[in-house]
Amino acid sequence: MRKVHCIVSLLALFVVSLFLYSFSGGITGVTKKSTSPGCTCHGSFTPGVTVSINGPDTIRANDSANFSVIISGGPLVMGGTNIATRFGSLIPGDGMRKTDNELTHIAPYPPSNGTVTFNFKYKSPSIPGTDTIFANGNSVNFNGFSSGDNWNFAPSKRIIITSSTGIINSSEAPKSFSLEQNYPNPFNPTTKINFALHESSKVLLTVYNSIGEIATTLIDSKISAGSYTTEWDASVFPAGVYFYTLKTEKNSNTKKMMLIK
Repeated sequence: MRKVHCIVSLLALFVVSLFLYSFSGGITGVTKKSTSPGCTCHGSFTPGVTVSINGPDTIRANDSANFSVIISGGPLVMGGTNIATRFGSLIPGDGMRKTDNELTHIAPYPPSNGTVTFNFKYKSPSIPGTDTIFANGNSVNFNGFSSGDNWNFAPSKRIIITSSTGIINSSEAPKSFSLEQNYPNPFNPTTKINFALHESSKVLLTVYNSIGEIATTLIDSKISAGSYTTEWDASVFPAGVYFYTLKTEKNSNTKKMMLIK
């Protein structure tokens, strides 16, 4: 009788352990994007676990970039994650899977130098604007039970989606740095911006709204000397006053423009 009782107890423990580890392949729908956020199957929320989303803040429309979620703190014998985005699409890295455009781990990851890292790609939507990447991470003791496990949310990462319109080089040889007034101005919804570089330089052309917030980045790359034209399509932006700034390693200039709708 005692032997039967022991067998039943072992079977019960096996079933409980199997249930707890049924989520070891990861779950989705628990980031701040969800209506029911939180990795409650992995113990308690704790600020002692740090989760961060690393990657560029600005991406051109229809482009992709490398990102990572990094987890530290807590027991961290193993770590897992759930990653979601509001508008863009996600491409899983090694050891990850995609379900309903969200990412999670195939199996828990062990730490390296005190952190667990999940790498993935983000592809931006086709129109300029903003997007958000959400993530959380769990830090578990991997003892077969949820007690002692911890988790936390990552700060949501805001992504600025810039115009995919290319720049046109007229192949002229200007004698100095210059930034011209946009044309037309006022405009709705597109306008052209002309500028000239007398030498090769890293160029940053940024549009700001009336309170100084970045609306979009039109150019962020190294460009050879020449006269250039680029276009801003402001279809998704509200009417109002905007400022555009052209910066190189040696020069900077800012001009004002008006979007009307």
